[in-house]
Amino acid sequence: MKRIEITEAAAKVVRQLKDQHGELIFHQSGGCCDGSAPMIFEKEDMYLNESDVLLGTVEGVNFYMNIDQFEYWKHTHLTIDITEGRGASFSLEIPLGLRFIVHSRLLNPQEQTFFNNK
Repeated sequence: MKRIEITEAAAKVVRQLKDQHGELIFHQSGGCCDGSAPMIFEKEDMYLNESDVLLGTVEGVNFYMNIDQFEYWKHTHLTIDITEGRGASFSLEIPLGLRFIVHSRLLNPQEQTFFNNK
């Protein structure tokens, strides 16, 4: 059972970025403005610590969320997508005129039970 997935359009962009930059990492910090959007960085450019929760892997890239942000999202299933537009972040897709976004839905009862028992 997965807590996070990715659309094919977003996966295509991730593959392109992996070809350009090598190993990557997704992070959603929960800060103001663009910090609440999923961002993708070169793996060595992102410092993780005990305040980051691994939600899963999409297109071979680990997706982390700050634990404070996770408290708001822990009852949801997330789907990473891509849209046209420029954000104000350092995320690698920005120069392409694109930005990652997240769609969410509440976990169904079976998912809720599964993730609560992990």
